[in-house]
Amino acid sequence: MSDTLEHDARPTHGEAPRHTSPLLGRRGAVAGSGPDAGVAWHYGDPTAEQRALARGRAVADQSNLGVVRVAGPDRLTWLHSITSAELTGLTPRRSTELLVLSPQGHVEHAAGVVDDGEATWLLTETPAALAAWLDRMRFTLRVEVVDVTDDWAAIGEPVRAEGTADEPVTWSDPWPFVAPGGTRYGPPDDEHPGADRDWRLVLVPRAELVVQVAAREAAGGMLVGTWATEAARVEAWRPRASREVDHRTIPHELDWLRTAVHLHKGCYRGQETVARVHNLGRPPRRLVLLHLDGSGHVLPEPGAAVHDAVPRGADAQDGAGDVYAVGREVGHVTSVARHHELGPVALAVVKRSLPADAPLVVLADGTHVSAGQETVVPGEGVSTDRPAQRGPLTRGLGVHPAL
Repeated sequence: MSDTLEHDARPTHGEAPRHTSPLLGRRGAVAGSGPDAGVAWHYGDPTAEQRALARGRAVADQSNLGVVRVAGPDRLTWLHSITSAELTGLTPRRSTELLVLSPQGHVEHAAGVVDDGEATWLLTETPAALAAWLDRMRFTLRVEVVDVTDDWAAIGEPVRAEGTADEPVTWSDPWPFVAPGGTRYGPPDDEHPGADRDWRLVLVPRAELVVQVAAREAAGGMLVGTWATEAARVEAWRPRASREVDHRTIPHELDWLRTAVHLHKGCYRGQETVARVHNLGRPPRRLVLLHLDGSGHVLPEPGAAVHDAVPRGADAQDGAGDVYAVGREVGHVTSVARHHELGPVALAVVKRSLPADAPLVVLADGTHVSAGQETVVPGEGVSTDRPAQRGPLTRGLGVHPAL
């Protein structure tokens, strides 16, 4: 990948966006790609756009996202019974999120959730597949599932507030604040970098997208692209299904038990894995933030291999130099961003056993890019409220409290 990040990688857990935004006709607009195809990557000045977003004076076209509407009197109890979230007491205009897990506990779908009192709205990157799966699970319940992506578009705002009765359907991102019934592997809420990221999505009729964005610009918001929104997301360690999720992902690896999993609700698909890993600790992989060496003007693509770096040559062994060779593969990059303050950064999923201070090398277009880690999920893999262990565990299944 060049320093302009032009070559996006294949999405891992998403669907190709179905619409091309009319806002791509704006002067200076550069189209996004991968899961962000159909909307603008930036509008000519990505640094200014990031600064406007950080100041809370921005509006973002997020119309590449999918929307699924679930209506019917049984909708909340039904969704509660088949997903990871506690939804039976969800009140109108209160936002949360859910995961659909496989029987083995792997993440299959992720969605933001908000109910308007008449229907439950799911914002997701897999609308067709999620709607089809939900439809198969209806049985005789009084629910109706419709993929309404063709009718509704999302607008992003740097605001942390639920929608009011006078506003359109609005989902306020709960990340990173630990929800009731959730837990965390990473830092406390007030120390988490995501605590400073205000973000919500407002649903508007797709035919009104341009008008709705223009109204927010008239109120002082700068139109920003996904370069800015993704840089803010990576800085906040916020997992995204089309980036951080692959066929092996369990929510513990991404610290997603903070906002998307209720540990004390009734049985649902994948719950056994969620409970077992929470109780025993040590999920097999962990999310990290990588600070990338940008001196070579080359950045890796999502999917690039991450290797540990081993010293080579007498100078490096003597401590007089800093020369590394590529060692074993320890993970892969999931998201890449060029942040206006942090510089080039990435999210990556690595082996849990990788030491937190290990120097790393990422492969990018045949070039070795040095990287330093910032811990998101600690290597010991123990949540803050893991049940106390009664004694030594079988090797490989957990960590004795004394160790």
